[in-house]
Amino acid sequence: MTSASTTARRGIVAVAGLSIAALALAGCSAGGSNTSGGGGDSITIGTTDKITTLDPAGSYDNGSFAVMNQVFPFLMNTPYGSPDVEPDIAESAEFTAPTEYTVTLKPGLKWANGNDLTSSDVKFSFDRQLKIADENGPSSLLYNLDSVEAVDDTTVVFHLKSENDQIFPQILSSPVGPIVDEDVFSADALTSDDEIVKGEAFAGQYVITSYKMNELISYAANPDYEGILGAPKTDKVNVKYYADSSNLKLDVQEGNIDVAFRSLSATDIDDLKKNDKVKVVDGPGGEIRYIVFNFNTQPYGATTPEADPAKALAVRQAVADLIDRDEIATQVYKGTYTPLYSYVPAGLTGQVDALKPLYGDGNGGPDADKAKASLEAAGVTVPVELNLQYSNDHYGPSSGDEYALIKDQLEASGLFKVNLQTTEWVQYSKDRSADVYPAYQLGWFPDYSDADNYLTPFFLIENFLANHYENQEVNDLILQQAVTADPAERTALIEQIQEKVAADLSTVPYLQGAQVAVVGADVTGAEDTLDASFKFRYAALAKG
Repeated sequence: MTSASTTARRGIVAVAGLSIAALALAGCSAGGSNTSGGGGDSITIGTTDKITTLDPAGSYDNGSFAVMNQVFPFLMNTPYGSPDVEPDIAESAEFTAPTEYTVTLKPGLKWANGNDLTSSDVKFSFDRQLKIADENGPSSLLYNLDSVEAVDDTTVVFHLKSENDQIFPQILSSPVGPIVDEDVFSADALTSDDEIVKGEAFAGQYVITSYKMNELISYAANPDYEGILGAPKTDKVNVKYYADSSNLKLDVQEGNIDVAFRSLSATDIDDLKKNDKVKVVDGPGGEIRYIVFNFNTQPYGATTPEADPAKALAVRQAVADLIDRDEIATQVYKGTYTPLYSYVPAGLTGQVDALKPLYGDGNGGPDADKAKASLEAAGVTVPVELNLQYSNDHYGPSSGDEYALIKDQLEASGLFKVNLQTTEWVQYSKDRSADVYPAYQLGWFPDYSDADNYLTPFFLIENFLANHYENQEVNDLILQQAVTADPAERTALIEQIQEKVAADLSTVPYLQGAQVAVVGADVTGAEDTLDASFKFRYAALAKG
């Protein structure tokens, strides 16, 4: 979510691929091209997630991407049950030169409105991402893209800035990857949700038939979908948006909705496990939770009257010393989250617990004496006043308890006075990138299953966080790992990046979560959909 140009961001160093964001349900049948409609009757899904916009150029969040995954086509996608990308509406996709990635579309593709879907739409989709470069959009993912060439109606060549980009095929399946209809979308400005729905600019597994933003969306199976995921198992899907997770819990346990996905509290999930009318299904999770520091406005930040980089670092170090991850995971989340001591979640290649030996007691626990020593050595006057922000509606109902506990952990030491504040997500997502919050909560839902997805968005000099963190060495290492073909060499670089970022503490990650859905006893498909693709696909679910 950065408005800077990709050229400025990369500088003169070699470049390659990235990652807001999406956690997911994925499907369960084998893929394959398909021209028939779905089956079954209908299902209703409930969620507390929020949509910011349906325009792929203007949103980089889980709630919006969940909709895009149903209705927009992708060149590359992850088949059900796999984290690895394959051609979706493409017939083939391959490097035809070190800096040329050539995609051949399937012939005869159509939008739901009857327009032809051609390479011209593909070029248009990526050109507009770079041109609009919305600060809340995913254009930063395209940092290695130089230009797009539509050779003929079915052939597209992506010209890249750097050779051997190991990430680019996955980027085509990420939030920057949805292909849009050039006859409906604006080339240089965001297109409204109403225009998109009215224009029937869809070519995914579903089309939207009725749309009331963040209240109710109705979907129908798209008989003309030609991608790898096949026909939906259910013809009609309704998605109901809840302001309160307690109402979401009540409706799923009473059978008023068929699926509850994002976000029930850990207490609610624990309670629902005892209800024989529903099933609690979980799967591998790439979600992480972390605190972001704004390097300009945090205590002793660059634009504050008392600006002092050494004192600012000491404040961040003290926070890292005092957070008790295990207490948050067990007391607030009852084991649905686990402590995280790294910038890359456990289970991904290259992950190291870089934070554990540096902060707290060296074994993952807090250490108030160490925090006090860090502040004293830098000459910081205590207690430090810290304005800490969290979202009360985006990361589930337990965020209030989570941040109340973090406030208690910081203040119990006598080293901090925390001013805890909260804002609804639609405003929050704007404020956080406008330097309003000195320190604030974020969660990350991966765009694809690779360590790069947890490094590039956060730690390049121009990054999605827009928190003014700059480390040229880290920047260059990130770009280097993304174009390093040798797996062992690339893994070593990923480990090195984590260690360097841990010393800087641009963010403090502290939890890693699983994917959890609660479904009616007669709902099938969820067991297979919660996979490492991290994409929420309604088409896999069926009832009866």
